[in-house]
Amino acid sequence: MRNFTSFADIGSVSKALEIAREVKENPFGWQEFGKNKTLLMIFFNSSLRTRLSTQKAAMNLGMNVIVLDINQGAWKLETGKGVIMDGDKPEHILEAIPVMGSYCDIIGVRAFASLSDKVEDYNEIILKQFIEYSGKPVFSMEAATRHPLQSYADLVTIDEFKESSRPKVVLTWAPHPKALPQAVANSFAEWMRETDYEFVITHPKGYELSPEFAGNANVIYDQREAFKDADFIYAKNWSVFNDDGYGSVQCIDRDWMVDKSKMELTNNARFMHCLPVRRNMIVSDEVIESERSIVVPQAANRVVSAQAVIREILLSL
Repeated sequence: MRNFTSFADIGSVSKALEIAREVKENPFGWQEFGKNKTLLMIFFNSSLRTRLSTQKAAMNLGMNVIVLDINQGAWKLETGKGVIMDGDKPEHILEAIPVMGSYCDIIGVRAFASLSDKVEDYNEIILKQFIEYSGKPVFSMEAATRHPLQSYADLVTIDEFKESSRPKVVLTWAPHPKALPQAVANSFAEWMRETDYEFVITHPKGYELSPEFAGNANVIYDQREAFKDADFIYAKNWSVFNDDGYGSVQCIDRDWMVDKSKMELTNNARFMHCLPVRRNMIVSDEVIESERSIVVPQAANRVVSAQAVIREILLSL
């Protein structure tokens, strides 16, 4: 595997889980492949779990790690072609990328959707430029349309906590005061559709995901109906995908918050969220602090997913 940007780069659920189990059972077993190799982690956006887990994963593999925050301590980068650079961005990404590539062996990139240009976001302009111009393997630490490291960790977490071979997994929209990208929801839907689980998406009308990601998933607009007999509840907010209002917040309906009364409709479901989470807006204190909440082990598995991906890239070098 040279690059990792989506489920297709892993190829199958069984392979993804097999690699994750190997890494989890023997986290320091492949340090000879990372010795004297350098991972460059590039952040266009803020991060806590992705930054820490990916750095830890690389260190487990014996790698050196360089972290660059583009918006703090680096020159502001122009990303558009044909732009007259007479503003506050003194360096173009097309010169910066090959320079970055010369300093490392693998590059991780985190670059969110702008939510202002749907075509640009869904064409993954920044991520594709790193793949094209860096000369090095590239993996996504969350891009405009997907967050594959998160979804990989989610897959591992559900596999570890499921109590039946075919659990019911529900992805539910939840209210949020700000417009957020569709990346986590898109990616989770993409990965869940590759399993044989019963997968349901629930959200208010107007928040439909791209058909590319939602596919043939069962979409239910009644949240309480969707929750019935669920084994896993994954809460996440996302903004509007449709052309009419792309990137906007059409409603902040707090009735969609995940609370105890809704969880009581489930099959004693586990609660999941990618974090950070706005308490008492996305989910009530009572639910996220309950014994059925698995947000912490879910986050811990981010080391596993990152290490699995980096290991596979190292083995291909």
